[in-house]
Amino acid sequence: MNKEELLERTKTFAHRCVKLALSLPKTTLGIHISKQLIRCSTSVAANYRAVRLAQSKASFTAKMSIVLEEADESAFWLEFIIEEKLIKENLVSFLLKEAEELTAIFFSSRKTAIAK
Repeated sequence: MNKEELLERTKTFAHRCVKLALSLPKTTLGIHISKQLIRCSTSVAANYRAVRLAQSKASFTAKMSIVLEEADESAFWLEFIIEEKLIKENLVSFLLKEAEELTAIFFSSRKTAIAK
């Protein structure tokens, strides 16, 4: 997967998470999770975009760390949605898998950058 494909993948992930978040119940918990999921999933896309403009290895590593943390947090909130049975699992599982895959990609990328 090249940088452009990953850029599109993170943006698609953010769009899908936003749509899911907006479909959560309008309860105190649903509203809280909705805001959290929107914040962290869109941060994955926005910060990955910033990674591509990093001017140094240190800047790249720092920005990639943010992307990694936000992808992992997205996975957390998606798991929480499933555990609280706020939306049927089969409607969330694809996004959870995507969050886990993105987390693995960004972890590997950061690890490679640090090792160089």
